[in-house]
Amino acid sequence: MTLRPALLALALAAALPSVAHAERGFEVRDLAKLDRVSSPVLSPDGRKVVFAKRVVDFDANKSATSLWIEDLMARDAAPPVRLTPEGWSVNSPDFASDGSRVYFLSAKSGSMQLYAIPTAGGAPVQLTDIAGDVGGFKVSPDGKRVALAVEAFADCKSDFACTQKRSKDAEAKKASGKVFDRVFIRHWDAWNEGKLNRVFVAPLGDGKAKISTATLVGGDVIGDVPSRPFGDTGEFAWSPDGKSLVLSARKSDGQEPWSTNFDLYLVQADGKGAAKNLTAANKAWDTGPVFSKDGKTLFYRAMKRPGFEADRFALMAMDMASGKTREIDPKWDASANGIALSDDGKTIYTTAEELGQAPLFAVNVDNGEVTTLVKDGTVSSFAMAGPTLVYTRNTIQTGDQLFAAQPDGSTPRAITQSAGEMVKDVKFGEAQQFKFVGWNNDTVYGYVVKPWNYQPGKKYPVAFLIHGGPQGSFGNGWSYRWNPQTYAGQGYAVVMIDFHGSTGYGQAFTDAISQHWGDRPLEDLQKGWAAAQKQFDFLDGDKACALGASYGGFMVNWIAGNWNTPWKCLVTHDGVFDQRMMGYATEELWFSEWENGGTVFDNPQGYERFNPVNHVKDWKVPMLVVHGQQDFRIPVEQGIGAFTAAQRKGVPSKFLYFPDENHWVLKPQNSVLWHDTVNAWLKQYIGEGSK
Repeated sequence: MTLRPALLALALAAALPSVAHAERGFEVRDLAKLDRVSSPVLSPDGRKVVFAKRVVDFDANKSATSLWIEDLMARDAAPPVRLTPEGWSVNSPDFASDGSRVYFLSAKSGSMQLYAIPTAGGAPVQLTDIAGDVGGFKVSPDGKRVALAVEAFADCKSDFACTQKRSKDAEAKKASGKVFDRVFIRHWDAWNEGKLNRVFVAPLGDGKAKISTATLVGGDVIGDVPSRPFGDTGEFAWSPDGKSLVLSARKSDGQEPWSTNFDLYLVQADGKGAAKNLTAANKAWDTGPVFSKDGKTLFYRAMKRPGFEADRFALMAMDMASGKTREIDPKWDASANGIALSDDGKTIYTTAEELGQAPLFAVNVDNGEVTTLVKDGTVSSFAMAGPTLVYTRNTIQTGDQLFAAQPDGSTPRAITQSAGEMVKDVKFGEAQQFKFVGWNNDTVYGYVVKPWNYQPGKKYPVAFLIHGGPQGSFGNGWSYRWNPQTYAGQGYAVVMIDFHGSTGYGQAFTDAISQHWGDRPLEDLQKGWAAAQKQFDFLDGDKACALGASYGGFMVNWIAGNWNTPWKCLVTHDGVFDQRMMGYATEELWFSEWENGGTVFDNPQGYERFNPVNHVKDWKVPMLVVHGQQDFRIPVEQGIGAFTAAQRKGVPSKFLYFPDENHWVLKPQNSVLWHDTVNAWLKQYIGEGSK
């Protein structure tokens, strides 16, 4: 999703700056205030890199993102300099094909619009002035046109004002009720207004005459492009000759909530003609189109099983003349995260999870042979051009840091600071990977993080973190929501198990959790907890709390009634409490239906088999419940139900409620409140002086 030793001292620890004078552990206010780098792009010659840097104004409870640029081949190796002006918040950088300017999006004008700025520096020029927001863009290969992703009503073609007028008319109505006749009625954290994400094409000028209208392409493809809620511009691509585009879309036909059938559609760039479905034969997910330079081959990623969002993404090649397809990497038991094609078309660069890491790989297009370019840690983004590779990489020790290297990954050098360089008085907890024999006698991996103030011979209370997904991983990566260093910084040790269902250990390992939420992963967690205590004598097994979110929240609710003896306290965030109601109330129905073996009404026993609500009679461990009102993935009533159950049982409990957060807690001040509340809960039950 190279085998390594059972105990892995993280490689990055050796590269961190000296902490000889560190006086404290890492805490949530450090986490909330850290600068974040992302979205590196290279000039066509590979000489200059532009990237985004997000800076938080903690007191104002907001953030702003600017673009920075560095000449990677300058002799003086000067640090990056700011490219966009002060006071602008921007995103989505991309170089022009000749490298002379950088395109980006900004809401400086009051709505999100497309801008360009000279690479050498200067004032930004606004290129679009449409009624509404530009959600994403891709410039044509010849640089003369631009494809714009814009939200619009299905019958509003090229006149963006049409959508804006209809939205204002709806707001002006005195009655607030709305009638729905099909699902989705809401998705992730937003109610359905009847709009779609659509792709429009317009001539790309110099800004003297701003773009206000554009031509809808693929008008007969009635679906969101990019997809909701997390789709991006990687879901559509220009052909090399600029005459057509390929869009990845799932039909918005009322069956969306139980379908993962995304297809690739070939559409004309002038908006004429009917869309051609290139992947109609595959009823599962097809996405991420990338053309070869000659336009003869279309590369993309595809799943094989309809209705399963965590199926393996294989790398595919389609001959555009015949329509024939072949899988490039059938022997690679990993799920590719994206496609970047080498200039000669012989290599695909991609990331994938692997044994608790997320490296960068090179895949030979002809024979599927896989080579690892950047090994340990999590490569979150990358770009290739000319003689240069740039990538952002994070680990348990640091947030994303930008590096530049040779195309084979050799001789990397840091362009931006690590977390340790930004908070120099902080000492991070040392992390180690370990393994044990879990369910089905399979090898299962986990991580243990020492407290920042670790001393040999001393025992420390433990935060036992359970990841979400459930097809996810608590591997060697950095999180701004569930970060083990915030617990290590409080003086706790941390244990994290990648139980069956986790990604990066082969597709069969990932598949093992479906219809087995409460037995196979629970066995791994139990055996992993025992193995960690045996292998690491500094863990105090008598002072431990279990914490989890999403599926991890479900598991906390499940172990509250099925494995509660080791724990002094529990924390369940946005967790499933009642599987049956979850099957009706969640928005993406394919998830519950796949994981529980069918619909609720056809297979009710599948939902009751591992249903926490049926085991409340055995709850006894103090429980902190957290939920957000805007969480439509696991609706807030699930959290309210868990809290009510604990209260009615007389179990010591608290409910932390966020009226303005979704499945995640994103606002800086809310994140601090979350961590303060959780840390206070842990301190009460396993902290120094706790009883």
